[in-house]
Amino acid sequence: MNEFEKEIISIITNAGDCRAHCYKALDYADEGEYEEAEKEMELANDALGKAHVEQTQFLVKEARGEDIKCSILFVHAQDHLMTAISEKNLIERIVELRKVVNSLLASRSIEEVKEI
Repeated sequence: MNEFEKEIISIITNAGDCRAHCYKALDYADEGEYEEAEKEMELANDALGKAHVEQTQFLVKEARGEDIKCSILFVHAQDHLMTAISEKNLIERIVELRKVVNSLLASRSIEEVKEI
């Protein structure tokens, strides 16, 4: 595997790590463990930052006139990155909504919750 491919794999791996942390955060939020959810979202942001740095390096190289090979693997990496960004943004909102739902459910009796 050459250096170009390693950089692409790094984008894919970090984007995947971002998504995994996001979904783990969502699981924690479902259980009302918001501090753990926040820690997972921080890890997601870190992984996303690493992927974004790799992507930016490609953009800078191309802006300087270097020929960047647009392979299927490169397109695949971009797809993973954009998906991770979108999912992270949505999950952040869902976690906030989950806090509201959990709070409302906690303020109701078991009979009221069963009716919902």
